[in-house]
Amino acid sequence: MIDNQRKQIIFSDLDGTLLDRTTYSYDKALPTIEHLRERGVPIVFCSAKTRVEQEVYRRKLKVFHPFIVENGGAIFIPTNYFPFSFDFQKTLQDYLVIDLGTPYEQIRKSLEKIRQEDKLQFKGYGDMSIKEIADVTGLDEESAELARRREYTETIMFDAADVEVKKALEKIKQAGLDYAHGGRFYEVMAGNDKGKATSILTGLYRRQWDKVSTIGIGDSLNDLPMLETVDSPILVQQPEGTWEQINIPQLYKIEGIGPEGWTRAIGELVINSKD
Repeated sequence: MIDNQRKQIIFSDLDGTLLDRTTYSYDKALPTIEHLRERGVPIVFCSAKTRVEQEVYRRKLKVFHPFIVENGGAIFIPTNYFPFSFDFQKTLQDYLVIDLGTPYEQIRKSLEKIRQEDKLQFKGYGDMSIKEIADVTGLDEESAELARRREYTETIMFDAADVEVKKALEKIKQAGLDYAHGGRFYEVMAGNDKGKATSILTGLYRRQWDKVSTIGIGDSLNDLPMLETVDSPILVQQPEGTWEQINIPQLYKIEGIGPEGWTRAIGELVINSKD
């Protein structure tokens, strides 16, 4: 499954994959991450999380490679990471940024127009206090503040009947927006694409190393665009011990939930297969 003759690149979802879905713990994965660091295998975070949320895990895990934010809203590449020039839209702090999604402010304006014109009942993170976000997500207030600092998506939730939710989602589509559903929340966006972001980064890695083998690890339908793009797609188990209903060529369903499955996948398919 894994081509060991090529430079390996790992694209990884975070919540429910590298991170425990409930506790956000990554402890089970730490020895494996250290092993990959020693081998020089890049780990690219590809997640719905914001830039500032992902920066916390970059520091904690000492993973300083490019990363993909907010369901493919943008790619953040550390300055001087690649030894050649490439197209990007802006610089931010120590990153070169490839924008794919629509800015947060535009998403908010479109949602407010939909809400006012059709008198629909939904709330976005931008309408909520930090405490409210913490209460509905289970995050501590510091983490909730980071989750609120969105740049390419707005998270919304409904307190309405299914028929009104359906109407609102139809209006969102009609406004030229898209959405992804996870649990109680919907991520509203326009132009975001995990698969396109993965493909762009893979192209840059190929320019650097010529022959690369890409591995993608996720847990849900939200990861499908990324998994369809990589050479070796891997799916870890959901909390109930089953796998998301995803059927793509060469998909490997690994036993283990969250970071346990992540660690097993890397151990079996990357590390041990190379030794």
